[in-house]
Amino acid sequence: MRIISLNAWGGRLHGPLMRFLADADPDVLCLQEVMRTHGAQSEWLIYRDGTLELPQRANLFDEICEALPGHEAIFCPVAGGDLFDGDTAVPSEFGLATFVRKSFPVIGQAQDFVHRDFSADGWGEHPRARNAHCVRLFDPDHRSALTVAHMHGLRDLAGKADTPEREKQAKALARLIGRIARAGERLIVCGDFNVLPGSSTFEILGGLGLVDLVVTQGHTDTRTSYYDKAVRFADYMLVTPDMEVLEFDVVDEPEVSDHRALLLEIA
Repeated sequence: MRIISLNAWGGRLHGPLMRFLADADPDVLCLQEVMRTHGAQSEWLIYRDGTLELPQRANLFDEICEALPGHEAIFCPVAGGDLFDGDTAVPSEFGLATFVRKSFPVIGQAQDFVHRDFSADGWGEHPRARNAHCVRLFDPDHRSALTVAHMHGLRDLAGKADTPEREKQAKALARLIGRIARAGERLIVCGDFNVLPGSSTFEILGGLGLVDLVVTQGHTDTRTSYYDKAVRFADYMLVTPDMEVLEFDVVDEPEVSDHRALLLEIA
């Protein structure tokens, strides 16, 4: 089974991203920063925050659905707000997306907020709302179930150091996982956590038996050349000790976002 986690960066590197996903052909794909826009007339829209303007792929979720027709697709919106087509405001949704190959039946799932709640009338004040999604799958090769969960951790303008809000977020994530994962089954937790390696987040998730592969395998950079800040950690993938890891990679090429994809192969 191949699992990929990636912050899609709103699809800003659309061509390379779509080619990578088609070539990688993951069994489970966990994406953060995905847009969905009903009735968009343009393929590209603009996110505006003060003087900041960022291009966003208007219907990235639908495009990936078309690229992965053999997958179940779940969109988990965290907020609804306006993108812009020129001077025209276009209501859009922003959130997580999970894709599961249909040969792995989804036998349980849950999504919920780990920080604040759904923002329907704009993107919200920082640190903005964040959610997480868990799917429990049946693995026909092993004749057993496993759970995959991912989260886009809150972004604090002050940086990635621990805060009370981040500790509450980690505990909320652990509770959400506990609603779906079963004792004794394999568990994978991944995503753009927006924390440093020494964060209490890992102690809290360690209570579920999880160990992070990024740091323990010596990786020191989960960002690409499109990210110019000094702190290079953001993305993590944690597994339980019963996981038979065949390969784990923090993918440096191709660059498909300002984040690197995390790619896990398990037996």
